Amino acid sequence: MFGDDEAPALELGRSGPQDEFGQCFTGECRVTLLPTLYRLNAVISNASDLAAPLGMILETMRSEMHMERGVVTLMDRRRGEVFIHDSFGLSAEEESRGIYGLGEGITGKVAERGEVIVAPRLHENPDFLDRTGAHAKDGRNRAAFVCVPIMLGQKVLGTIGGERFYISRRLLKQDAEFLAALALMIAPAVELYLIANVEKLELERENRELRDALKERFRPENIIGTSKAMMAEVYELIGKVAKTRATVLILGESGVGKELVASAIHYSSDRAAKPFIRFNCAAIPEALAESQLFGHEKGAFTGATALRKGLFEQADGGTIFLDELGEMSLAVQAKLLRVLQERVLERVGGAKPFKVDVRVIAATNGNLARMVAEGRFREDLYYRLAVVPITVPPLRERGSDIILLADHFVAKACAAMGKSVKRISTPALDMLMAYHWPGNVRELENVIERAVILSDDAVIHAWNLPPSLQTARESGTAPGVGLEERVRVVEYEMIVEALKTSGGNIGAAAEILRVSRRVLGLRMNRLAIEPARFRTSAS
Repeated sequence: MFGDDEAPALELGRSGPQDEFGQCFTGECRVTLLPTLYRLNAVISNASDLAAPLGMILETMRSEMHMERGVVTLMDRRRGEVFIHDSFGLSAEEESRGIYGLGEGITGKVAERGEVIVAPRLHENPDFLDRTGAHAKDGRNRAAFVCVPIMLGQKVLGTIGGERFYISRRLLKQDAEFLAALALMIAPAVELYLIANVEKLELERENRELRDALKERFRPENIIGTSKAMMAEVYELIGKVAKTRATVLILGESGVGKELVASAIHYSSDRAAKPFIRFNCAAIPEALAESQLFGHEKGAFTGATALRKGLFEQADGGTIFLDELGEMSLAVQAKLLRVLQERVLERVGGAKPFKVDVRVIAATNGNLARMVAEGRFREDLYYRLAVVPITVPPLRERGSDIILLADHFVAKACAAMGKSVKRISTPALDMLMAYHWPGNVRELENVIERAVILSDDAVIHAWNLPPSLQTARESGTAPGVGLEERVRVVEYEMIVEALKTSGGNIGAAAEILRVSRRVLGLRMNRLAIEPARFRTSAS
């Protein structure tokens, strides 16, 4: 970087910064960039979109102005922020983080004020945020940053920013002026682009946010359960299979959460940013299933008035989840087998097969092996699908997960209904543990939602539960767990009750349970109980 005493005494001649010999002291005379303005004007006049003009601007910044990084941001007026539309020197992930509210950081201030900002030492500027994270490994970088507004009249449409090391203040000033000229030239094209694409930009933003929210929601860590059955049979397999493109077959009773497992696999994989398409094989009539999955050409059958892309085509690059696979007809099974074997697709009525890159995750609550023996399911398709089978255990085999899930569903129902239920009584917990849950997790959620509605004193009591749960004898159900698991459940329940009573205070909970704080800590670790869940603001 330079200080006032470091910049040579230069004067601005006709061809740029010169010394007494009339030569460019820095070796970079911006007068040589004047033809670039002419070429850019021609490109803008003939371009149908922003790609070519912005590409030329960024290439000029990189190759002729020798900048290390360059960005063009566009204004999103609905949100009151600017976002990086195109750049060089940034990775795709860094670029996606480049979003600034008006007045936020250097870029946000330029967008808010419509004024050029020059930061001679970027890392020393108090407004420098490094929102993209591109400077995380730079240390005390001495580069300068120039940011100019793209304006039409008094309206800011975006910004152009560039970063490089300078030894001449005059060259830095000239680069700011040159970028301002580029911004002025590109402004009309930017306004037309924003007018034409404002709805598209908003949809793209919403889709990105939705994908991020789905990825967060369906992380494997968000699947509730610490039982041995879930840890050994589900979580471990999700972690291993998500890193591959292998076909997965999810087995389990109705209501155990097979779709949640499929979502966790997709959103933990490198396909997370691509589509995740769901298809219920039992919900669509056989006559329409083939067209839904594989699409059809115009005129393929009566009513096919236009070409239709099937779900496999829509899922290209991503994942398709085929639920209730056992209900698929033999004719559709044959076509699915070809997609799995050859990775090619052919629309109904089409003559030209084409390649697709789709990961298939299938699920069923039926016995496919028995269906194969009975001739109702293709044997070759069965073995092609069952590359990695994952069996989700029924709720009655998951022991203490019942309590974890019940607490989760209480919180979820309270948030949805605006009610406050602080705990489930011990008799009610006993009833939940004694029931055999033929409807599994889905049934448990419905039972808890009903109980929250009926509760009128911030506690779910036994009488708030449906009659089928009142006693194991009345409902004709058995406990469903062995002695060891039952002891674990009772221990878990007693510790949770004590932590709820003490507001998450471990010492007070230990006194309630008449054990030492150390013993309680060891047991909480073994049972994966987090005391922070039960802490109140008062404690």
